[in-house]
Amino acid sequence: MTIDAPETEVVTSWRVACDGGEGALGHPRVWLSVDRDTGEVECGYCDKKFIHASFADKQNG
Repeated sequence: MTIDAPETEVVTSWRVACDGGEGALGHPRVWLSVDRDTGEVECGYCDKKFIHASFADKQNG
């Protein structure tokens, strides 16, 4: 059995909101600040990772 990796989203804002994306089955909306040194932040509820667009290419290469 394999476990799917948490969702990753490339964003252009330094402040993002996450609600789990599942409507009533999601989680309370939380606001997260993308770390300006690493370019990423993870949601404490669903582990979704947000990567700032200026860091996205650095993640793959």
